[in-house]
Amino acid sequence: MGNRKQPFGYRMELGVIVRHPQEAALVEQIFRQYLSGSTYNALVAELRSQPVPYDEGKVWNKNMLARILEDKRYTGESGYPAIIPAAALAKASEKRSAKQRPSQQTEEQKVLRRLCGHRVTGQTERQVLNLLNRLAGKPERIAMPHTKESPQSNQWQLQRELDAVMAQQPIDEEAAQKLILSIAAAQYGAIGNEEYETARLQRVFAQAQPMTQLDAELLQSTVSAIFTTSSGDLAIRLKNNQVIGGSLEQ
Repeated sequence: MGNRKQPFGYRMELGVIVRHPQEAALVEQIFRQYLSGSTYNALVAELRSQPVPYDEGKVWNKNMLARILEDKRYTGESGYPAIIPAAALAKASEKRSAKQRPSQQTEEQKVLRRLCGHRVTGQTERQVLNLLNRLAGKPERIAMPHTKESPQSNQWQLQRELDAVMAQQPIDEEAAQKLILSIAAAQYGAIGNEEYETARLQRVFAQAQPMTQLDAELLQSTVSAIFTTSSGDLAIRLKNNQVIGGSLEQ
């Protein structure tokens, strides 16, 4: 039987399509084991270890298995004698469709993945939830993160340059105006980001209620990144750059 003319499980006798005893028994076994939870890999491995080939000279593979699991003729269609009940074929089709459908992510999981930069697990969700609930219980933990550089050092330098320009006569009004604008921008940058975010985060978590599952909106509006520290602990970086969780907590 180098090139099959009949589906696996059947043969022609005196012009009539009949069941092939060994192959039909194997078809029944395939459906039974697949519906009991066996995977394609496990089934192919088992089929390769038994003596009945799908086709002479060919090794069992997933494509052969798939053709069997989706062939309606095994239920008695198109004049073929039935090998399996129609319900078995329907269940097999349902199982294959479920495996092919991509898992639906919740909005919370989508936000988590963006913040982590990779696929997240249920454990990650629980750890982040725990960290956010800790902040909701104690919003006073949110504070300005400590920085090594003085945010005012650039302002003082600009101010000294402005004083020097103002001391020269006649005053270079264009240079003075540029320095005044630079000083204003530096002052705004120093107080307009981390301090503003710290105050906003404190208000947000003071109003937050303990959560049993992650809130996508809260997560997106308060957290800028989720990462694993060198010690293996999970930590979150808030919008004010403060780190919560792990050995790096500020």
